[in-house]
Amino acid sequence: MLESVLIANRGEIACRIIRTARRLGMRTIAVYSEADANALFVEMADEAYLIGPAPARDSYLQIDRIIAAAKQSGAASIHPGYGFLSERAEFADACAKTGIVFVGPPASAIRAMGLKDAAKTLAQQAGVPVVPGYHGAKQEPDFLRQKAYEIGYPVLIKAVAGGGGKGMRRVDKVTDFDAALESAQREAASAFGDPRVLVEKYILSPRHIEIQVFADAHGNVVHLFERDCSLQRRHQKVIEEAPAPGMTPDMRAAMGKAAVEAARAVGYVGAGTVEFIADGRDGLRPDRFFFMEMNTRLQVEHPVTEAITGLDLVELQFRAASGETLPFKQEDLAIAGHAVEARLYAEDPEREFLPSTGKLWALEFPESDGIRIDTGVRPGDEVTPYYDPMIAKVIAHGTTRDEALALLADALGETIVAGPKTNVAFLKKLCEADDFRAGRFDTDFIDRNIEALGAVAQEPDAESIRLGVLSLLDRDFDDRNYRAATRDGSVESPWSDHDGFQLSGARRQTYPVSVDGERTEVSLAWPGSSAAGEVNIAVALAGRSSGMLEDFRTRDPRKFVSTENGVIVLHHGRQTRVALFDPFAVDLEHLDGGDSVKAPMHGKLIAVFVKPGDRVQKGQRLAVVEAMKMEHALVAPADGEVAEVSAEPGAQVAEGARLIALKTEE
Repeated sequence: MLESVLIANRGEIACRIIRTARRLGMRTIAVYSEADANALFVEMADEAYLIGPAPARDSYLQIDRIIAAAKQSGAASIHPGYGFLSERAEFADACAKTGIVFVGPPASAIRAMGLKDAAKTLAQQAGVPVVPGYHGAKQEPDFLRQKAYEIGYPVLIKAVAGGGGKGMRRVDKVTDFDAALESAQREAASAFGDPRVLVEKYILSPRHIEIQVFADAHGNVVHLFERDCSLQRRHQKVIEEAPAPGMTPDMRAAMGKAAVEAARAVGYVGAGTVEFIADGRDGLRPDRFFFMEMNTRLQVEHPVTEAITGLDLVELQFRAASGETLPFKQEDLAIAGHAVEARLYAEDPEREFLPSTGKLWALEFPESDGIRIDTGVRPGDEVTPYYDPMIAKVIAHGTTRDEALALLADALGETIVAGPKTNVAFLKKLCEADDFRAGRFDTDFIDRNIEALGAVAQEPDAESIRLGVLSLLDRDFDDRNYRAATRDGSVESPWSDHDGFQLSGARRQTYPVSVDGERTEVSLAWPGSSAAGEVNIAVALAGRSSGMLEDFRTRDPRKFVSTENGVIVLHHGRQTRVALFDPFAVDLEHLDGGDSVKAPMHGKLIAVFVKPGDRVQKGQRLAVVEAMKMEHALVAPADGEVAEVSAEPGAQVAEGARLIALKTEE
């Protein structure tokens, strides 16, 4: 076994690798950016080395700095995790040149499968079916547009060097092709340093099914069965499971054989995943699946395979990298039960899943049989705009699929996250969706059911606002009583009562608060008052506090999370942040008359398509902001004229910052 390992990654996967390495008695070495100086994985490692500023291109993508840290620490091996440098052949070469073991496949295999066009050619030569499309070298827009016409719409534009949904766009008609191509190429260049794309036929009713393969350096290759990754949003996986619902023995054997042959064709070593797209119409059939790509690394969703096989894939990676032979043959492997994984992200489903950043004021997961949590953050940590917004992976393992989904839904319902907005309620609804539970789904399932899943703008939660205001008032009462007791030595004073008493009439009061950053008026009504007919949210007070508040707190006190200037109320999976309104805390940078295009989240402004004086139409693309490795287009809210462009491409922008001012015709 290797004596030590440097983990060339961060967050959840770095913590995951450290846990297995520590169990195997290996010394663990972390590398970190300035943004990750206090991260959990840095604390867990035996040693840690700073490698650069927060942006990944200046730290986690710097091969020379990582190799230098490995030399300085005397690391025997480097594990790349997933993402970043995990599929960069030059990184594997750099390890080999310095005598450091790369825990992954040889550079030749990474090169062979690293580019989707070359990989598809190789797969065809190995007898593996591929999706019809253009996989050649010509990249002129006019040529690619013609190829898309010949293939027939809808088509899928995919980055040649891509992965994780980056540089991928579905196009349904020719008028959308040029903008989609430009966006895909720009995103691919940013994420992978390679703007080239291929164009494929988009398979209707597609199921995304992948086969986990594993190989040693002695020619032994097996598959560890399949995973279904069809529940996706913007081509990024949301929920994964193993085995695939509806999978037949014949199709499993056919897909497994194709995956093993693809791995053999490139002399693969270690853990890898061969991804297929299957035509899901009328069920899965062994003659209707196509090779998409091979990921020459560990996958994010590897825990579901571990759950149904009882294997530790990271341990197997270390043993293969040490030159050991696989300890089993294909016939020794069997599926035990069913496993489902949900990716818990810092994103706001009510705002088109925009990434959400900020401090994790609370983070708590259930501890129960059949539930595994993989995370890289703790309460008090910051979710920054620089990296993938994953908070955790929640994995459930049961005897049956229904049992696993029920366990996962319950675990998500018991998960407490406060601070950045998250998709936890959305994930729970997915697990409980009737068609998904019945196995009737494909990769468009989320888009078709987006409203039913609650991923649309919602009205403010009046119940949470009431509870939040009562909580703030309780805190204010406690502070006043403390001050009174400190001053008078006792709180037994009529002046310390907060019962709304006044000499004549019942008492009502308008109270300004901030709800999720917006000024809101609430009406406070003491006993004997009536809040009926009030336009504002009414809060009925009964003496010092409300029975409704006490009942809610008694049921689950974790649902109130204090912040530096307010409280976060967790109710039915939603977060509502309530604070006292401060009229002097005006953000002048973000103050405007409403005809502005603002940054939807913290990120980098990478493109501006207009200048002052330009006429624009409602819905026209004006700019693009990149955050957490994804692009987000900003469009004109109405017809009008560009009055001002407040930032230039390349600038880091804050959430809510005004980027473009418009003179609208309205």
